[in-house]
Amino acid sequence: MFHSKIAGLGFYVPENVVTNDDLSKIIDTNDEWIQERTGIQERRHIRPGEDTTTTMGVKAAKIAIERSGVAKEDIDFIVFATLSPDYYFPGPGVLVQRDLGLKTVGALDVRCQCSGFVYAISVADQYIKTGMYKNILVIGSEVQSQGLDMTNRGRGVSVIFGDGAGAAVLSREEDLTKGILSTHLHSEGIHAEELVLKAPGMGGRWVTDILADNDPDDESYFPYMNGQFVFKNAVVRFAEVINEGLEANNLQVSDINMLIPHQANLRISQFIQKKFNLDDDQVFSNVQKYGNTTAASIPIALTEAWEQGKIKSGDLVVLAAFGSGFTWGSAIIRW
Repeated sequence: MFHSKIAGLGFYVPENVVTNDDLSKIIDTNDEWIQERTGIQERRHIRPGEDTTTTMGVKAAKIAIERSGVAKEDIDFIVFATLSPDYYFPGPGVLVQRDLGLKTVGALDVRCQCSGFVYAISVADQYIKTGMYKNILVIGSEVQSQGLDMTNRGRGVSVIFGDGAGAAVLSREEDLTKGILSTHLHSEGIHAEELVLKAPGMGGRWVTDILADNDPDDESYFPYMNGQFVFKNAVVRFAEVINEGLEANNLQVSDINMLIPHQANLRISQFIQKKFNLDDDQVFSNVQKYGNTTAASIPIALTEAWEQGKIKSGDLVVLAAFGSGFTWGSAIIRW
């Protein structure tokens, strides 16, 4: 039995910065309203034709691979987490394999939205623990700006989300006191429709139906979120799954050196920080400048925290996420 370690990290965000003031020019909103409810000041949106979910994932992956010291030829497997693939099918994992010029390794796509990267890390960790693979490329990447309702009707959701990508290379670690100690995953599908994009979908409205109707009032192809309900569930599940991970490893909250929560809303992160009585230097937040980048948010934040020297060897790092599904999870890592 082995452990897996994060050998390299990288992230990429589009150059196009969209501030709250920029949004206020097209939506009836303002900087104060957005910051009060979400903490977000700006986010990145792609310029069409410049980036896609796959190309951003590839850019992040190249940085992570270079930093890992693992030769590209030694990547054994790809796990790609996203809710916004370039194509309905195939998924972006195979496109990354093609664009990076990797061997004909397996490529798995993970559809767990905001929890996607934690789920993807867990999958990669299990493959490495069993000895099946030695080096796995894990990517979280999202282009959400192209599918948002940029009208007053959608302002409660559209101001939250941004585009970006993060990546990690997981490699075999024979020191069982280091690396990913455990991961913990959950779902509760009874609340699936509380945070949802219904169309296009085989069980709902397919694209041909939308085109045939040409109904400007059809909201099924825009994301819907019951914000207050999601918030109330998120703060409970975040706390539960963090405690679950700590207890599984006989650790205490006081052992946490760095908590990297999914960057959904600064108010959620602040609630969890207060609940666990953590200092500002124990919780990393960058939702203020990137918004909610869904599956990309944790790898982007993790990379930035590491780049800024906030994570060092021997630290206990906790990743935690909650999102659509509902799904939630945590990863306990000894750096």
